[in-house]
Amino acid sequence: MPLATTGDLIGRGAAERSAVAAFNVITLEHVEAVVAGAESVRRPVLLQVSENAVKYRYGRLLPLARAAVAAAEAAVVPVALHLDHVQSDGLLRQAPDAGFSSVMYDAARLPYAENLAATRAAADWAHSQGLWIEAELGEVSGKDGAPPLDAHAPGARTDPAEARAFVHDLLRELSGALDVPLVLHGSSGDPDGELAAAVAGGIAKVNVGTALNMAMTGAIREHLAPVPPPPAIP
Repeated sequence: MPLATTGDLIGRGAAERSAVAAFNVITLEHVEAVVAGAESVRRPVLLQVSENAVKYRYGRLLPLARAAVAAAEAAVVPVALHLDHVQSDGLLRQAPDAGFSSVMYDAARLPYAENLAATRAAADWAHSQGLWIEAELGEVSGKDGAPPLDAHAPGARTDPAEARAFVHDLLRELSGALDVPLVLHGSSGDPDGELAAAVAGGIAKVNVGTALNMAMTGAIREHLAPVPPPPAIP
């Protein structure tokens, strides 16, 4: 099947009042497992490659991206590629030629005004290339070894008024409403009922990362546990 685009998948999901699952992939095994899972339930899926995953792969985007494109084109369900949590402008500019139709540009580490300016510039460039762009207010906690924020701590949740102003400044034709798809970051560990409620409340894209890695490493441990160690070499 031809490589799908994020816009097409989000649009179809909105028409069905559903959301698109977006899985962060690091290895070819991740890619194959996510595509196989999507095929088993006959649902479209997004393959996400984060900037951290690119760093893990020695700073090279194309090897994993090319593998993901090949898997997507061989799939019997629509599959699109999304470049996730990009802070590097250099990496951002690799997205179109690598097969990505959308990018999450992460300037949330910056103060609000600087985040807005950086994201506006990134959005202008992305739109000129036909890319969808996703942006972030506040930061996803619990990353890079830092403990997660308490759910009621300042910054743990996006402020609705600030989100409205953020989108209004970026997309001037909008006035007073968030007429853009919303993304749920950090869904791992949330009960199915809460995820369904989030989608009913307007979430159009659900990101999954930790849960996928926990399932993979758990399966590897379970497989290897009964395997006896190799004999000692005299």
